[in-house]
Amino acid sequence: MTKKVFGAYAKYYDLLYKDKDYNKEAAYIKRMINKFNPECKNILNLGCGTGKHDFIFADKGFDVTGIDLSEEMVQYANDSLLKRQSAGKLKFLQGDIREISLNRKFDAVIALFHVMSYQNSNDDVLKTLINARKHLKKNGVLIFDFWYGPGVLTDRPERRIKNFSEREVSVRRYAVPRIRINENIVDVNYKIIVTTKNRKQSVTINEIHSMRYFFIPEISMFLKSAGMKLEICREWLTGKELSDRSWSAFAVAKKL
Repeated sequence: MTKKVFGAYAKYYDLLYKDKDYNKEAAYIKRMINKFNPECKNILNLGCGTGKHDFIFADKGFDVTGIDLSEEMVQYANDSLLKRQSAGKLKFLQGDIREISLNRKFDAVIALFHVMSYQNSNDDVLKTLINARKHLKKNGVLIFDFWYGPGVLTDRPERRIKNFSEREVSVRRYAVPRIRINENIVDVNYKIIVTTKNRKQSVTINEIHSMRYFFIPEISMFLKSAGMKLEICREWLTGKELSDRSWSAFAVAKKL
């Protein structure tokens, strides 16, 4: 994932995803953690964004460290941290999830909102998983979601438009996908138009987000190569068996 991803986009990230149910997602992850590592007390979040999940985990009593490549995202998270108090400890750091070394180990490592799908190359996927393992304790658990190949190829991504407004600005986002079929990647071309409510000012942002989709055998292979074992792979948030109608999946792995 290049540094330009979530660059200018970061400023309007929370507004664009204000309809995302972070509480539901955090509750689901907590159930998975309780099932596979019930003694979990601390969490490392790879690709934390603006920290929405992390604040919820901290409110539930976990000590949480969030890492993100985007300096802008981390700055927003830390600005929010100054305004809040949580039951658990909370820290946000800027860094590359493929390489960062924190010199400590965690009970759980998570990577949510398709962070793994931003790892386009085999090398990036393996580096991320190896680094996740390095930061796990002996009985630690890794949980991540990703774009699921059979679903993506059955229900092909389409052009979409999202509109949001808040206080003084309105935001329109155009998403135009292009599948690189032989690389298992979808390039999502975003055009974001931000307009002040009085229409005196307008800004246009263009970014490309390249998303890799995965299949269960390769997820299992990558995990094994990184020294971990795939425990389960199911449909995200429902827990159902994956099918060719499942777009979003999640995996739970344990350190070997």
